Amino acid sequence: MTYHDELNSQNTLKLRQMLKELPQFAAGYFRSLGDQTASLTRVAYAYDLRIFFTFLSEEVFFIPVREISEEHMAKVQSEQIEEFMEYLSFYVPIENPDNPIQNAALGKSRKLAAVRGIFKYLYKKKYIPANPAELISFPKIKDKVITTLEVDEIAKLLDEVDSGENLTKRQKVFHERTKLRDAAIITLLLGTGMRVSECVGLDLRDIDFEVNGLRVIRKGGGEMILYFGDEVEAALSAYLDVREEIVTVAGHEDALFLSLQNRRITDRAIQNMVKKYASLITQLKNISPHKLRSTFGTQLYAETGDIYLVANVLGHADVNTTRKHYAKMDDTYRRRAANAIRLRD
Repeated sequence: MTYHDELNSQNTLKLRQMLKELPQFAAGYFRSLGDQTASLTRVAYAYDLRIFFTFLSEEVFFIPVREISEEHMAKVQSEQIEEFMEYLSFYVPIENPDNPIQNAALGKSRKLAAVRGIFKYLYKKKYIPANPAELISFPKIKDKVITTLEVDEIAKLLDEVDSGENLTKRQKVFHERTKLRDAAIITLLLGTGMRVSECVGLDLRDIDFEVNGLRVIRKGGGEMILYFGDEVEAALSAYLDVREEIVTVAGHEDALFLSLQNRRITDRAIQNMVKKYASLITQLKNISPHKLRSTFGTQLYAETGDIYLVANVLGHADVNTTRKHYAKMDDTYRRRAANAIRLRD
């Protein structure tokens, strides 16, 4: 079983466990999603729907969640869904009353998408006479400024990973054991724009130095070959010389990147590692693995001006997603266009 197969199996078991807490008709909804969504996406929907059904249980029907039926859902009005959206602004979960939760527009939008999905399913199956969720608009999400590293900051970051000069004494002890791994990971993220989850899922057999390519499993489960340049090749080669000598924990033999416990490294470990080094070179920017991905996308677009190429390499299913994040750079090209045409010699 590959890492991705194992991850899907874990998510499938997690979803089955969560369905025991949801209304019985929810099982049919998740079966209807089938192969249309990734297993992790289905688990996320289940978490969001659990919040919605808990709201209905406590604020609308006053019955246990498991007892909510299709007949109850047929009585839900759009006003009650609006009340749920307001409820999301601040609520106290029953399972963790000491940790109240707040949702901004992005969090509310994601949960509304899950609610719309279940109502669409019920309406399609003719369990309800109308779909009140269609009447609820998504919250307006403000565009965020893309945070990226400048060219000199990239150089400083890579130099810091190599030297570990500004790390604490304790960090320097571990740095001697991990610097080649850390350099390979950060160089790879900056040089290919891959997601941190894609990096975590890499196996040794996914690297082909004959073509300088990496096979990655993209969001949604599709495969793609990402090509890398000389700097990434050098960083990977240096790390692999060390990786070949490591005896891994059973079941992690194929993993490319390993933790200090000689297991496949986790998303959280890479996030913490990137933040650790980035904090040493900039205090003004909150740099995460996703920001390294944005740095790659920004540089690729600046070099090529090809939004479709950027979308393809980043693995965006919809080019409009890419355009939304990088279209502001178009002003640079419009300025260049002003001087590109000569009316007189």
